[in-house]
Amino acid sequence: MISRRVVLAGMAAAALLTYGGAFAAEEQPFSPELFQVAKDQHKPILIEIYASWCPTCQAQKPILSDLLAKPRFKDLTVLRVDFDSQKNAVRNFRASVQSTLIVFKAGEEVGRSVGQTKADAIAALLDKAI
Repeated sequence: MISRRVVLAGMAAAALLTYGGAFAAEEQPFSPELFQVAKDQHKPILIEIYASWCPTCQAQKPILSDLLAKPRFKDLTVLRVDFDSQKNAVRNFRASVQSTLIVFKAGEEVGRSVGQTKADAIAALLDKAI
């Protein structure tokens, strides 16, 4: 007879296997405090300058979601800057338009792209941070 513990362990393992995002990088709204903590801890960081009305941002969204689900990007801190409501942050990152992606490694900017919607190019950008 199978014990309850074995059944529950199997269910938990199946849930983890079917949900590939269990170890994915998680996107968070930008705050200067979160950004500073990630920089101080020398974490790889992606800053995503985003606007809900932007078609390029909408095209980037599923690409980023797929890439961030990959194990190699699991330690990436992803901070989303709202282009319309976080104007100070947009200026501080010297982003003139939405759909700007900026990556940091060890607290320093190591790459940036504007309007990029090719998965391989976005992956190459994210690789610079890790």
